[in-house]
Amino acid sequence: MDNATTPYVLTSLTGQAGIVQDWLHDNMSALVGVPLRILLIILVGALLRAVAKRAITRVVERFIEPPEEESPAEEGSRSRGSGVLWRDRTRASERRRQRARTIGSVLSNIAAIVIVVTAMAMVLDQLGIALGPLLASAGVVGLAIGFGAQSLVADYLSGMLIMVEDQYGVGDMVDLGEAVGEVEEVGLRLTRIRDLHGGLWHVRNGEILRVKNDSQGWARAVLDVSVARDADIDQVRRILQETGRRMRAEPAYRRILLEDPSVWGVQSVGADGVDVRVAVKTVPLQQWAVSRELRERIKKALDAAGIDIPFPQRTIWIRSEDEGSGLRRDADTPARTGSRNN
Repeated sequence: MDNATTPYVLTSLTGQAGIVQDWLHDNMSALVGVPLRILLIILVGALLRAVAKRAITRVVERFIEPPEEESPAEEGSRSRGSGVLWRDRTRASERRRQRARTIGSVLSNIAAIVIVVTAMAMVLDQLGIALGPLLASAGVVGLAIGFGAQSLVADYLSGMLIMVEDQYGVGDMVDLGEAVGEVEEVGLRLTRIRDLHGGLWHVRNGEILRVKNDSQGWARAVLDVSVARDADIDQVRRILQETGRRMRAEPAYRRILLEDPSVWGVQSVGADGVDVRVAVKTVPLQQWAVSRELRERIKKALDAAGIDIPFPQRTIWIRSEDEGSGLRRDADTPARTGSRNN
């Protein structure tokens, strides 16, 4: 390189360095500020997600109450009725725990999705990407998915309402229409029920229009006791009431029967007998066992009192012919017949 070209080269290098310096000066905020702002957005989003999850967990834990511990003395002296109530309390506590955890998980996921989507929108805005077309496209796609997945959305919304309102839970005996049995699992989309014959029903929550729950609060055992038409109803009423009181006085049924059985009165009068209705409040899921036991005791008490159960009765009118005139006439007294299984 000769002396003539040296000043030109130096001038050129100096000019390029000035250009680079000017570009760095003009874009320094973009090179440093944008990554820092993006990093700050990510950090704030992660912090908000952790705070939201912790807050939701604390709120959910308030609904979770552990079952009361039972002392050894109480456990040893526990009767069958109190054992039933203990299992009911444990099952209710476990159902409450499962419901609270499921709702907490759903709320945490919703909060995380909202925070992540907001953070992504802010990051794209820092990168200079226009959000308008993206939001419009996302709206169109969301609308199409919403129309195509209406049943799925309805299932999830119904599942959330079932859990929030505590319509039923695991271990409950419910009637959902065709599906009748014990609830084995309650999800956001499906409810699984085991029927009396062992079949497992998978019912979509969006298709559940009404629910009959036999496991909440209390239940009632209702019996219709049939006696002969000529039985003394007052005596039958006394026998039924005394049988019910003696049953409730026993330790095995003291905690199962919530009140003394009451005789509601004559339910129907038929051609062969009279039906008297008896009802008693019980703890949930024990009404069927109480009905069977009370029916057996009432049968023995009625037999001991000499009160018959109904048997088919018929009245037959016999016609006879007058041999002299050939005329037919009715007998003055009807003949009554009946059949009884001894």
